[in-house]
Amino acid sequence: MIQLGPIDYAVISQALIASAREMGVKLIRSAYSTILREARDGSAGLMDRHGNTVAQAELIPMQLGPIGETLRACLKRHPVETLKEGDFLINNDPFEGGQHIPDVFIFTPIFVAGRVVGFGASVAHHLDLGGGAPGLNIHASDVYQEGLRFPPSKYDFQRDWNGGSFERLVTANVRVPDLTIGDFNAQFAANAIGVLRVKQLCERYGTDKVEAAMKEMQDYSERRVRAAIAQAPKGTFYGEDAVDDDGLTDEPLLVKAKVTIAEDSVEIDFEGTCAQVKRNLNCPYSSTLSAALSCVKSVLTSPDIPYNEGMARPITIKVPYGSLLNPRPPAPVRARMIPAYRAFNAVMKALAQALPDRVIATGFDCTTAFCLSHLGEKGYSVYLEIFGGGYGASRGADGCDAVDSPLSNCSNAPVESLDIDYDFFRIVGYELAPDSFGLGARRGGAGFSRRCEILRDDVQLAIYSDRFRLAPEGLLGGEPGQRGYCRVHRANGTVEELKSKAAVDLAKGDIVEMFVGGGAGFGRVEERPDAMIDRDLADGLLTRDPRSARRLAAE
Repeated sequence: MIQLGPIDYAVISQALIASAREMGVKLIRSAYSTILREARDGSAGLMDRHGNTVAQAELIPMQLGPIGETLRACLKRHPVETLKEGDFLINNDPFEGGQHIPDVFIFTPIFVAGRVVGFGASVAHHLDLGGGAPGLNIHASDVYQEGLRFPPSKYDFQRDWNGGSFERLVTANVRVPDLTIGDFNAQFAANAIGVLRVKQLCERYGTDKVEAAMKEMQDYSERRVRAAIAQAPKGTFYGEDAVDDDGLTDEPLLVKAKVTIAEDSVEIDFEGTCAQVKRNLNCPYSSTLSAALSCVKSVLTSPDIPYNEGMARPITIKVPYGSLLNPRPPAPVRARMIPAYRAFNAVMKALAQALPDRVIATGFDCTTAFCLSHLGEKGYSVYLEIFGGGYGASRGADGCDAVDSPLSNCSNAPVESLDIDYDFFRIVGYELAPDSFGLGARRGGAGFSRRCEILRDDVQLAIYSDRFRLAPEGLLGGEPGQRGYCRVHRANGTVEELKSKAAVDLAKGDIVEMFVGGGAGFGRVEERPDAMIDRDLADGLLTRDPRSARRLAAE
């Protein structure tokens, strides 16, 4: 084994991390759709030749956490020794290492002197991949109704994509081919940057040193994570949370987590979680892994520890097969982020018993997918955006206001961009929501509302969300956050309250109001500093002074 000096390791490892970040920038700036170009719903990174994550861009934690599982499913069918220059691997199969249908993973081998030393990797949430409805099909009862599924496969870029048969197949099966193909090309461009940068490193330092650095980066993260776990209280802790419902009944979907912290390892067992359901709220195994790993890393470890394959080695995750968090095929999985967040919440609540100073209270913690579509003379126009809400508070800080939730990192699509790209609706309201958070010694983050006016007849709305019935729970006496809702203000003056998983037809003059709630508080509101209360009152985020009740009680 080659000996890698500390200077060479520092330079090569930081160059690999910088390359992954550059890939992320290339992916976003090359994209066509608003969901990727503006909302940044995609990720990029570098893998070693064995399918292990080496470095990744700071984009969407959910997408890249289990990306090694996604690539290794491809390598199982197409071993690294069988690959040749010009090949690429693709996978979006939720039951073979993928997550959900819209997230398509593409891997480009990095050849140096005829040998694969790693892979450039990217994933993007594609605006439309066919299926039973534009953008998303909330009524899907199996995965076949959710769009094109690419099992772990190998193609040749010049022959099959660049005007070839695979590109034509995709084009023929999507509603917005220009945007979809454009976003696929953005992924290829991002991968090409990663391939180029790794080749340059190999030319400068030698392939052996680059591969040694890749291995040491993973080993370093493993050592740091084990050391952090060793400092945590030992024992077994329990947490649970629930999805509002499955869209068919009002029965909550329970998620349970048992977290055991040992000397330098953690085991998470989701035994007791409810069975898989008939609608698209099932969470594939790889997504559950990502949710659990993200929670453990955020609570137990330092933010400067690189997130790569080594980080996951000390953590064992058990998920019952056939459950909401590890469904049997062909279960629909489009809304998998909602139960993934409940897995995150359940693990966070368990860790709160061991490390109350390191956790956050429950936030709105929900991916709200909001889709408007219209079929005009020139074909489909599809708008899809992901809304977040308010973060939960921590012991030392208020929750973040109106941002995407912890497992994601999407930006909002600027109103100006939407005005340019879409002519069948317009944004007529977008604002922070006063009193939407739970109060406490530290308050939760504020939620927000967004109102869309429909400018054409025959527009379809589809949403999936959560926290319409079960509010985010506070910690150590903190108050719950506010629940969400979606309303359609019809042109005729009536108001229609929608469920959290719904699809309706809209007409010109209708206004859709989407409200996502705030996060829960941490600690008792009596302990909140007066200066913080005064600030929120001055900003208009509070419309009532919580000290008033205290004064009345004292009188």
